[in-house]
Amino acid sequence: MEFIDTHAHLYDEAFLDDGDGSITRAKEAGVTKIIFPDIDSTSRETMFAMADRHAGTVFPTLGLHPTSIGADWEKEFGLMEPYMDRSICAIGEIGMDCYWSKEFVKEQEAALKIQLELADRLNLPVIIHSRDSTELIINVLKDCRHLNPRGVFHAYSGSAETFRELQRLGDWYIGIGGVLTYKKASIAETVRNIPLERILLETDSPYLTPVPFRGKRNESSYVPYIAAKLSEQTGKPMEEIAATTTENAKRLFGI
Repeated sequence: MEFIDTHAHLYDEAFLDDGDGSITRAKEAGVTKIIFPDIDSTSRETMFAMADRHAGTVFPTLGLHPTSIGADWEKEFGLMEPYMDRSICAIGEIGMDCYWSKEFVKEQEAALKIQLELADRLNLPVIIHSRDSTELIINVLKDCRHLNPRGVFHAYSGSAETFRELQRLGDWYIGIGGVLTYKKASIAETVRNIPLERILLETDSPYLTPVPFRGKRNESSYVPYIAAKLSEQTGKPMEEIAATTTENAKRLFGI
């Protein structure tokens, strides 16, 4: 079976001495491709260097994470310019986050709109980060409906009803990760009411580690554990989960 991890930060400091090893383990587990979402200028060069070392396995993106947006966000946004000629498969990780702070909500909205426009110009999908900000993001998508946005809502935690509303505002997939394996996680019920053809697998490594490794550093080799739980929740064979989610990722990201 072949799997794709559509969201992993294996270039994070948590993998300082083991990033390349984590990719080897991922391949051994059947994870043949890994998407690296961009955060900001502080880790971008490390991300691209790792992607270069593992060309054909690692696919980088370019974007400004909402928690990296402050009063001078336009300067930080401008630091992406030197990387515009690099091979990227998406604009992300972009979006809004009102969990950590609501101080720069307007700036986050402005940055999201500009990056949706950038994705449209480059004909690329987006990776959306949404935390305590679903309604705000929906309002932005309504304003940007003319761009026909497409992409994935990373670490999706919304309802099936919210998913259907999003589909009216673009062409969206949802990213399902380790939270699916947690007790009482609402997403475990939600995935039963969302077509498998709209689901992507992800780890968000080094965060959101699935059971039975919860409490330890997450990594891409754990994708099969997420797939197994999705199989259990939906009643679909593991082989179908792997084949469909892998095809979904290839189609969306063009990899």
